[in-house]
Amino acid sequence: MVNVALAVTLCLLIALTVWGNVLVCLAVCTHRRLRCLTNCFIVSLAVTDLLLGVLVLPFSALLQLSNDWPFGPVFCNFYISMDVMLCTASILTLLAISIDRYLAVTLPLRYTSMVLPWKVAVAMISVWTVSLAVSFLPIQMGWNTVNGTVQNQGPHASERSCRFELNRPYVLTDSLLTFYLPLIAMCWTYLKILRIARSQAKRITSSLVSNVTAVTLREHKATVTLAAVIGAFVVCWLPYFIMFTVLGLKEHPDPNTVPEYPIVLWLGYANSALNPFLYGALNRDFRSAYSHILRCRCPFSGNLLTKTSVKMDNLLILKTSVVQCVHVQP
Repeated sequence: MVNVALAVTLCLLIALTVWGNVLVCLAVCTHRRLRCLTNCFIVSLAVTDLLLGVLVLPFSALLQLSNDWPFGPVFCNFYISMDVMLCTASILTLLAISIDRYLAVTLPLRYTSMVLPWKVAVAMISVWTVSLAVSFLPIQMGWNTVNGTVQNQGPHASERSCRFELNRPYVLTDSLLTFYLPLIAMCWTYLKILRIARSQAKRITSSLVSNVTAVTLREHKATVTLAAVIGAFVVCWLPYFIMFTVLGLKEHPDPNTVPEYPIVLWLGYANSALNPFLYGALNRDFRSAYSHILRCRCPFSGNLLTKTSVKMDNLLILKTSVVQCVHVQP
């Protein structure tokens, strides 16, 4: 009964991950109000989580339920490399989103001239380059193992097992580059955003309230939405990376043999299923797009966003439509 319940839970999580992120991609592609540069990062995150749900989670579930690997050592190392790459890409994309919000709030006058299509493309290429560098390269070269040989291969390796071996240099490098440093950067950007938001709120005088209240509300809710996404990421992935670091420092030969490891690993995987629901819960445009798609009413045309501006004496300035597309409405 326990295995049946676990199998149902894992299958449900995989289905939610795949369907939810397909829904995000369809929403952005089919609704003009969601088509903008900033949402390119949202789509990149959704594609990353979708690939995780299709290429990694089914094999992780099989390994978890049967404790057996029938696909051989070569595919095992490919699967582990894909797992590390996609999780890293997801984390670094969240970092890119937080930087985008930071620029939108702190440099409103220069935002549209700074965040250009080619720069967004460079950012996304950089995310995937780093993700490849910390996944396929070290794992296929054996840099992550204690003895320096490629994991799951050699005369003493079992054909029916799939182990992710860890050594101290790899764990420290990987965890710092792909979690701890991005986490510190994300927290710093949101602290700066909150400080600026509070400072701007204090500067607003009664004569300006009618002009800036709606703008301030949209900016605040946009920041809250992305903060919720990052908050969910921290809750889901922090336990895993703490255990990953501890086991790596001990140079544990097979983390899967630690009873708590699968729990924190699947908690991290669950983050890929959460983001689409957070968008829908906190963003009216995403809710509307989801509703149209689920009713098979996917509009490929709509009213273009109009550019507006509000003259103000302080730093709070209404962004152009490029920025407005990520603003959250109640």
